[in-house]
Amino acid sequence: MIFYGNGVSKGIAIGEVFLYQPVLPAPQQAHYEGDAAPFLEQYEQFCAQARGQLQSLRDQMAKSDPEKAAIFSAQMELLCDEVMEEEIRDAIQYDAWMPGWAVESVYSRYEQRLQKAKDPFIRERAADLRDVKGRLLRICYGIPEQSLASLEKPVIIAAHDLLPSDTAVMDRAHVLGIVTEIGGATSHSAIIARSYEIPAVLGVPSLLSQLSAGEKVILDAVDGVLISQPEPHQEAAMRQKQEAYRQQAAQIKKYLHKQPLTADGTRIEIGLNIGSASPQELEGSAVTDFVGLFRTEFLYMDSDHMPTEEEQLAQYQKALLEYAPRPVVLRTLDIGGDKTLPYFSLPQEQNPFLGERAIRLCFAHPELLRTQLRAALRASTAGQLWIMLPMVGSIEDIRQAKALLEQAKQELREEGLPFDEDVRLGVMIEIPALAVIADLVAQEVDFASIGTNDLCQYLLAVDRMNPAVSRYYQSYHPALFRLIGNAVQQFNQAGKPVCVCGELGGDPLAAPVLVGLGLRKLSMSLSSVAAVKRALAGFTLKQMEEMARAVMGITGSQAQAYLQRCAESLEAENSETN
Repeated sequence: MIFYGNGVSKGIAIGEVFLYQPVLPAPQQAHYEGDAAPFLEQYEQFCAQARGQLQSLRDQMAKSDPEKAAIFSAQMELLCDEVMEEEIRDAIQYDAWMPGWAVESVYSRYEQRLQKAKDPFIRERAADLRDVKGRLLRICYGIPEQSLASLEKPVIIAAHDLLPSDTAVMDRAHVLGIVTEIGGATSHSAIIARSYEIPAVLGVPSLLSQLSAGEKVILDAVDGVLISQPEPHQEAAMRQKQEAYRQQAAQIKKYLHKQPLTADGTRIEIGLNIGSASPQELEGSAVTDFVGLFRTEFLYMDSDHMPTEEEQLAQYQKALLEYAPRPVVLRTLDIGGDKTLPYFSLPQEQNPFLGERAIRLCFAHPELLRTQLRAALRASTAGQLWIMLPMVGSIEDIRQAKALLEQAKQELREEGLPFDEDVRLGVMIEIPALAVIADLVAQEVDFASIGTNDLCQYLLAVDRMNPAVSRYYQSYHPALFRLIGNAVQQFNQAGKPVCVCGELGGDPLAAPVLVGLGLRKLSMSLSSVAAVKRALAGFTLKQMEEMARAVMGITGSQAQAYLQRCAESLEAENSETN
């Protein structure tokens, strides 16, 4: 039988299935009679035990992987969330609910809220809530915790989902691959699978009911396929594909530390997209030229309060010091609409993607931008800081932001606090209107970066989070490439830097086209760097310009097929050379 899902961590694995189905309590509504005090005390004891377990997990992970340890720090914050704790205590004290039912009800309600968010990063936080809830309920009902820490032999793990606590203790030496019924490219399972280079296919519906423990399967995470009980000829063919993939991956890795050069020697600058200044996020410093996108919203989303000026200052300084004297592009706060903060009230909107978000939200609440600009300016003495404004739609937006930046500078001057007077100010081009008037924009700002994800969404009028219309979201649509080309041309003519920091920048198929359109700066996640460097090395500038002209004159599906043929032709040439 063949199952289809989303290959989120490339690779191929062949082996036995390990069905991971931890027992999770399912409390029923239950009430007590009498005094609430002993039941409140029980709840406090459950929380204390859970805190102890999370602390132990955090300390254990901190020795080997500080970034993963941060997952459990975040879960400890959820466990101690004042709002949820108060609701649970009130339910026990005033509604006479048993502690288990109170935990189940309150946590499930907040979990459902997060799952409805359009932003995938917020949706994935629901997994943390579910993880903490499960831990509390297991303690409450005395159910022992299952673990992937001591697998007896190499297996392919099949599960409904893998929570952070599952993957944190996972015996990686015995995990050949991962397949789950739910989860996407931004889930904890996907992130950890990629970081450990474990093949993973997620989002395979009704998987567990159709697999048997110990049966042999093939996990093809290159094409997003799982084959159960394979025939001998299928296994033989897949082993050949597995070996070919290993050889290809080994060749790609060789490019990680190479200079990003085209086939005719043109140097392309490669930037890194980061969400924090943790050592793991910044480890790409050795193989990239700059930080093309520092998503500062994660400092806010991973906190239980509005980050102070000093807290932001410390994070920005870390990134600047690591890259100095190379540039760090800091994107100002990009929340609003579907990106909510639990400690900051936002208006309910029918269409949050077109609502009061990003720079619009900061204009409505200038104290947010003021604090962030002050922190960024103060950090600028540690390196070369570039400030980028998201969701800008007009020249008026730019001028209003300039005025706020100048006010922040004046405050710091009056307070005698040092900062770099020559900090560059730029915009993220993600609203089509800004790309159309790129010639005017280039006269107002010092640089621009193109956010292709939202630019494509707004240009094609497609909600990229809605699976019902996913076929209309065409990353290789000729209109998108034409719009990018216009913006690049105008900024190049003005002598101003322009970069792509959206998903297309890290796409090995699209990267040559972007260079062919005139871009000389691309920014991406670390996992894409080697593949993009290799793709760029395979073509001359003239060939890339021809590819750019070609994709602007055909349909999006034709463009994808054409670029795939170009890549396969390059692959064949490399194979002959090697």
